[in-house]
Amino acid sequence: MIGKAILIAGPTASGKSALALEMARRLGGVIVNADSMQVYSILRLLTARPDEAQMEMAPHLLYGHVHPRENHSTGQWLRDVRKLAEAGAFGDRVPIFVGGTGLYFRALLGGLAPMPPIPPDISERWRRRLAQEGPQALHRMLQKEDAEAALKLKPADGQRIVRALEVLEVSGRSILAWQSEASDALVDRDSAEMILLDPERKLLVERIEQRFDGMIKEGAAEEVEALLALRLDPALPAMKAIGVREIAAALDGRVGMKEAIERAKAATRQYAKRQGTWFRHQTGPEWQRRTA
Repeated sequence: MIGKAILIAGPTASGKSALALEMARRLGGVIVNADSMQVYSILRLLTARPDEAQMEMAPHLLYGHVHPRENHSTGQWLRDVRKLAEAGAFGDRVPIFVGGTGLYFRALLGGLAPMPPIPPDISERWRRRLAQEGPQALHRMLQKEDAEAALKLKPADGQRIVRALEVLEVSGRSILAWQSEASDALVDRDSAEMILLDPERKLLVERIEQRFDGMIKEGAAEEVEALLALRLDPALPAMKAIGVREIAAALDGRVGMKEAIERAKAATRQYAKRQGTWFRHQTGPEWQRRTA
């Protein structure tokens, strides 16, 4: 188990990265990414990953290390963190976990069920079948192979249906059996400092708008072009990063760039609202809530 650790969570554009960098420089800590989109390469701007200057100010781990063709999961992220800890990557420095993915923090604190790793070829095959046959057909297949799991999933929920089928194929066990097993905490809840950033809605919206305008000026459209050139499965997580679909529509002439930007800002605002709701309902009194 990791000893002393700092956890900084909150919605997008709430100031998490700036606070993490300030604390890392002051305490001599190492920053560890806890955002499911910032693990991917190529999309540095659109995912608001720290830039080179920021990363030179303090050690940063698990940023941009996953190719967009991979379907990176919470379980894989937790295994990556565990490997870092076991390899002594933190040394005597305090790890500062920062991000907006609630499940990553739940996993750190022992709230994630273990799952078997899914080989890329199996994952790609099931996602190809999802695209070709549709979620309802795969749901019927799951009903035959694992009726209990199928009952808990909506026939249109393609991603979760595929996940259940992958796990069943790889392990021979129902995903429900895996989910029933509690995982060990990697971070001690009692010794960790947990900070939840929850700015007022008006301030958060202003930050989202300003930040996305900055992303566009710095070259976010070029990032999307580079991603689209890979011709990846649209169902992959990286392809669902906010801004990809909107800018792609502008690049191929379906909408103007101005409209694409407004759509991306609206999607970001909606995402931030969902994140804020999740954190407010899923975090307890041990989290320090900061509104500034």
